[in-house]
Amino acid sequence: KTMMTLLLSFIVAVAAFNIISSQVMLVTEKRGNIAVLRTLGASPGTIMRIFMVQGTLIGVAGTLLGTVLGVLLATNVSNIAEWVERTFNTRLFDAYFVNYLPSELQWSDVGTIVGIALFISFSATLYPSWRASRVQPAEALRYE
Repeated sequence: KTMMTLLLSFIVAVAAFNIISSQVMLVTEKRGNIAVLRTLGASPGTIMRIFMVQGTLIGVAGTLLGTVLGVLLATNVSNIAEWVERTFNTRLFDAYFVNYLPSELQWSDVGTIVGIALFISFSATLYPSWRASRVQPAEALRYE
């Protein structure tokens, strides 16, 4: 059980790199807009919060979608395996001397993984948001 939580946490951490890379690209692309906001009086903290909210919303949406799909898959894995066997006329588990794929959904595990996923996705927004807050208006607008 602990190993499964650790493995799922690593999968979420790899997915968090997508949040980091997309946020860093967004900050780079929006340097001019950030500079204009700073020139109009937005503080570095305000800029940082804008990007943190955006990244957190992406993480929350991905976590909710993944949770719903994961719960649906876990509760119907036996039916899905039977459908695959019928559709492709094959036996999936004959080599393992098993007739079906048992699945037991434990909500405490789901809650743990969801909590870890939300924490990692929020943490993934910190560096890009910090970089956005450090954009110097004069430097960014010079090349616009």
